[in-house]
Amino acid sequence: MQEPTRLTFPAFFSATLTRFSERNALAFVGQKPITYSETDKRIKAVIAFLENLGVLPGDKVAILATNQPNWAISYFAVTFMGAVVVPLLPEFLATEISSLLEHSETKVIFASEAMASKLTEVSTTNLQSVIRIDNFSVIRSVISDAVYNPEALPINHYNVEEDDLAAIIYTSGTTGTPKGVMLSHKNICFNAIKGFEIQNILETDRFLSILPLSHTYENTLGLILPMYRGACVYYLGKPPTPALLLPALLAVKPTTILTVPMIIEKIFRSKILPAFTEKKAISLLYKIPAVRKLLHKIAGKKLMQTFGGELRFFGVGGAKLNKTVERFLIESRFPYAVGYGLTECAPLLAGFNPQHPTLQSTGPACIGVDLKIMSTNKHTGEGEIWAKGDNIMKGYYKEPTLTSEILTPDGWLKTGDLGAFDKNGNLFIKGRVKSMIVRSNGENVYPEDIESVINNFRHVVESLVVEKKGKLIALVHFNQEEIELRYNYLKDEVSNYVDQKIEELRLELQAYVNARVNKFSQVQLVVYQQNPFDKTATQKIKRFLYT
Repeated sequence: MQEPTRLTFPAFFSATLTRFSERNALAFVGQKPITYSETDKRIKAVIAFLENLGVLPGDKVAILATNQPNWAISYFAVTFMGAVVVPLLPEFLATEISSLLEHSETKVIFASEAMASKLTEVSTTNLQSVIRIDNFSVIRSVISDAVYNPEALPINHYNVEEDDLAAIIYTSGTTGTPKGVMLSHKNICFNAIKGFEIQNILETDRFLSILPLSHTYENTLGLILPMYRGACVYYLGKPPTPALLLPALLAVKPTTILTVPMIIEKIFRSKILPAFTEKKAISLLYKIPAVRKLLHKIAGKKLMQTFGGELRFFGVGGAKLNKTVERFLIESRFPYAVGYGLTECAPLLAGFNPQHPTLQSTGPACIGVDLKIMSTNKHTGEGEIWAKGDNIMKGYYKEPTLTSEILTPDGWLKTGDLGAFDKNGNLFIKGRVKSMIVRSNGENVYPEDIESVINNFRHVVESLVVEKKGKLIALVHFNQEEIELRYNYLKDEVSNYVDQKIEELRLELQAYVNARVNKFSQVQLVVYQQNPFDKTATQKIKRFLYT
């Protein structure tokens, strides 16, 4: 394949177009894909439309929509002309959107029909046009005669450089106020290549996109990477509920999916584990390692068929994968892979492919990315992970002080994550520096480790361990619906019984956890969290809301 001459989106696309112009590029599930040649035509038409709307290189153009082919086309059109794309998470509230549009000085926004209602009352200093992304019709604009013409061609030629700003991505992280991460063309393109070096992507690969494209994980590895290699991406068009996802898997038969741990953990706990533990005889056999591995291998074959039967890369990132679930994936020979990164790193820093799994590790650092452990604990080898490479962000938009706090003068980024390397160079993440709890005796406690134990307990959906008044407290969200179904034969009495059962589970869970953690990590209280925790786009709990 002809390699791009420069690390820019236009250069990547041009190289792909030369080799794979008639290969499938983008599609809704159940519809005929458009080719790279057709994609190129549509991108040029949108660039011409943006020119009519007065967009110039360096201007900010936002996207507020669920995943779809036109999301990708809009993203490419904006960046191909040297403008800056501002992807917004669909979960953002109207007030947040208004604030971010103002902060980013967005001039034009593409919004899906479902999201447009959030923009009804939005009026910011620079916003001139609101465009419906579904068909590129004008919702409102100060340019009265601007109309999208699918046959139009751009008037101007644009020379995009590697260090030009490509995107401002506002994080909706676990620590509070969103920050605008500035990523250049080189940052993202370099990172896409790192993804390819971990997993060989072919022009015959079919990606099924289920995570928000506004998050850099899905954006770089689920859009730029397949574009770089001439592969095809399929979109659901709606949130990935089981009722929508299962038939889509059978229709597309994807070879590549990017997910977060919660998805596979839910499948394991609700569909796979009960088959091995509900009947006493099987449960006893399941405790024998050789039998467990055999059962896992059988279950793995069934799971592969559920995902369409042709999966060769099931990427897991965004949060730590539960150890019990990961052991199942290894023993079942399911083609999973784990990666580690941050939005500030575009995002990939380390990872392994399905041929080289390492339990509870994120794998080695990407080729060309330097990782080091700072302030190492002499007993554990753990410390804060620092990163350096061409994928490191330019900084936080309009936040020089915050940028200087996280980026050193010589280019090292302080990730805020605690980790250590093994003798083979595999990275192991312990948790966030800010979430680590230092007990009164000086012992360090990692709440993520305790939560991993809690989440293996029956009927637990998710949990959060916090310290209050010197005590470790576990906030636990049980699957109330699951408990109700189990005891629905009680009919009118089921509600009272569920309350009673949750109380029993709460007390039993405390004993279960404390028998499996060291004395410094003992939980003093388990509190029932009735509602699901508020989460980020990658399904990480927003800890700051509960601590």
